[in-house]
Amino acid sequence: MTGRDQGVFAISVAARMCSTQVQNLRVYERHGLVAPGRTDGGTRLYSAADLERVDRVRALLADGLNLAGVARVVALEDEVARLRTANTSLRRRLARPAGA
Repeated sequence: MTGRDQGVFAISVAARMCSTQVQNLRVYERHGLVAPGRTDGGTRLYSAADLERVDRVRALLADGLNLAGVARVVALEDEVARLRTANTSLRRRLARPAGA
């Protein structure tokens, strides 16, 4: 797990950093829009990547999408990122000389 993906912020701190309410973060989690880590005791710990995702969710909501629409857009953005990574990997493999 990279530092960007490691949960370090409690929910109240994450809410403050994203200028939102704690209950909004819980709703986003319930809808699968963000998945913070958990301590053994069950405390949510948000990572820098989680906070970026919350900011993206909030921007999409501000654009007029509902939570279902936001979930679909976020899923499609994740799929595009995954496909771009796979495409780059395949292009590098194809660019290698034969036998290398």
